[in-house]
Amino acid sequence: MDNGMESILDTYLFETNSLLDQLDEMLMRDEKIGDFSPDDVNEIFRIMHTIKGSSAMMEFGSLSSIAHHIEDLFFYIRDKGIDTLDSQHKKELFNLMFRSEDCLRGQVEKVESGEPLDTDLDSFAAEINSFLKKISGAGEEKAAASEPAQEKAGEPTETVPAGTSVSPESLPDDKSAVCFLHVFLDEGIGMENLRAFMIVNSLKECELEFRYYPENMESNPDTCASIIEDGFYMAFESTDMAAKASDLLRTQGHIRSYELLEVAEEKQEEAPHTETAEAHTDSEGQAPSDQAKAAPKPPAPAKQASAPAKQNLISVNLMKLDSLQNLVGEIVITESMVTSSPELNQLSRDAYDSFMKSARQLRKLTDDLQDITMSLRMVPISGVFQKMSRIVRDMKQKLGKDVRLTLIGEDTEVDKTIVDSIQDPIMHMVRNAMDHGIEDTSQERISAGKNAQGEIILSASHTSSEVVISIADDGKGMNPDKLLAKAKEKGILTKPESEYSKKEALGLVMLPGFSTNKTVTEFSGRGVGMDVVKKNVESVGGVVSLSSEEGHGTTFTMKIPLTLAIVDGMKVTVGSSTFTIPIANIRQSFKILPEEIICDENGSEMVEKMGSYYPIVRLHRFYGIETEVLNLEAGILLWVETSDRSFCLFVDELIGEQQVVVKPLPAFLDYFELKNFGISGCTILGDGNISIILDIQSLHAAALENI
Repeated sequence: MDNGMESILDTYLFETNSLLDQLDEMLMRDEKIGDFSPDDVNEIFRIMHTIKGSSAMMEFGSLSSIAHHIEDLFFYIRDKGIDTLDSQHKKELFNLMFRSEDCLRGQVEKVESGEPLDTDLDSFAAEINSFLKKISGAGEEKAAASEPAQEKAGEPTETVPAGTSVSPESLPDDKSAVCFLHVFLDEGIGMENLRAFMIVNSLKECELEFRYYPENMESNPDTCASIIEDGFYMAFESTDMAAKASDLLRTQGHIRSYELLEVAEEKQEEAPHTETAEAHTDSEGQAPSDQAKAAPKPPAPAKQASAPAKQNLISVNLMKLDSLQNLVGEIVITESMVTSSPELNQLSRDAYDSFMKSARQLRKLTDDLQDITMSLRMVPISGVFQKMSRIVRDMKQKLGKDVRLTLIGEDTEVDKTIVDSIQDPIMHMVRNAMDHGIEDTSQERISAGKNAQGEIILSASHTSSEVVISIADDGKGMNPDKLLAKAKEKGILTKPESEYSKKEALGLVMLPGFSTNKTVTEFSGRGVGMDVVKKNVESVGGVVSLSSEEGHGTTFTMKIPLTLAIVDGMKVTVGSSTFTIPIANIRQSFKILPEEIICDENGSEMVEKMGSYYPIVRLHRFYGIETEVLNLEAGILLWVETSDRSFCLFVDELIGEQQVVVKPLPAFLDYFELKNFGISGCTILGDGNISIILDIQSLHAAALENI
């Protein structure tokens, strides 16, 4: 695929996914009310029209076909009014639309992954059509009218083949028309009167003036039989207008054939100029249905009035933002190198002061540029939260549980890369809360003194350097003793049961293969899920913790950095090397005396802090770095933690806190798997030297195995 086509595909996927997200939010909002607003009916029609057109352009037939059938459905609903549907029909419509959205999303995901699209969607299309037949009231009459047509499908029809002339007597009685377009629809499509009216309406929206026959096709289901047998006509007063309409018909669907018929001279003679003039003046009274139908359609210009507002937003490829961010990072580093250059000491006092004044202004501008660049990548977490509403809605129906989802802090903004990474973990935890947490029946909740309706609270909030996301339910909660018994049964305990704290026992649910469900359902019970949650969150530098009270519910909390590109770090030295440790991982720094150090049975050094003992990792020994600071009392200890792991790092000295731009390690170093040894990346310091950024979690695993 060339770059141009790939760019078009990216635009198509972005637009289609955005429209489906908009559709999902609209359906969830309307289902709570139990009704569609007229504006939402129009909006759904436009969404499907857009998806149909763009999918047809990209030659994604299944997507275009389903969107086209839903467009037909909402065309009818828009024309007749949503109030013509009773409550049962509206409930069926909501379920049908949610399934349609899932079907479209499934096809879009196949496009994204390069898989072939489904070709056997006829049954789903038939389901949409049958619902349209049901609400249109055609019922048995249309079925009876379509059966003879299907029986004749194999025989030659008696309609006139396209391209041949027709006698004036067979044309509709329209004295002012100079030519007609005679259109035949595909066989067996059903609801021919509505299909014909959609074609007529599409041409009228292109500002073409004509009349159509049968005149009452949109409101009279009985016209189906005549349209199946004889097609329908469009009457024009100029051949140019008819030629334009003929060109537009090529873009319409469900048309088998059409032909342009000119009115014979004797028919024109029957309509002298005076009569024609009268016909024009009378047309307002004689064919008001045509012009009245065309008149309500001009909402198109009104809609365009709001178009300029959309120009305030543009979509940008994420790779371009990555390049911009890298460039800004280089500018920040270069600015630091310039302002710390040793040659500045050779300047005179006045020249140095003047330079530093300009440097401070440059620093302010680079800080502003860095903040703006970071904000470009920040997106609200509301998109992820809204998808959870849909998951709760579907599981409520399948599990038969009465649960409401409360969203807090939807406007919280997070880096786009992180939002994409945490969507699956949040989905797993919401499903876990629905399936495991909330009681199976309302009676159980009432017996426990709770509200009959369960509640899941999904919240997000900011701190200075991270976003905190919590998923809380008011369900059964967890019993640590039962978790320990289950873990013992599976053989995954690493120490005696009595030595596990409550927090450690609850943390067992995060281990691979651990599941408390006794039966396998489509949502859980296969021993996967929570370990994947922990892995995904930790992959973006976050931590997961949980708390639970039996009988009162469970809360999962994720703490995730706002961005992975820039880190607030503490610079430390070990020998001649400089390391950067993320501030978020540092609890405390301190010096110790020799008598405060103890050794375990293996001879490993440990230090006591706040009633607990933590192992000491000497960085110079772990990385094989030569240094003169070998005694613990001569250096500095950093108490660091990540997730549920805590330990102390021994370094030579602290240099200070600094915001650093994270750079990935060069590709040729992948062979050495440095990430498994506590190295997550690097940064360039103001003096041009490189500082290694430590990953506390992998450093803990690697270092303690070698102590």
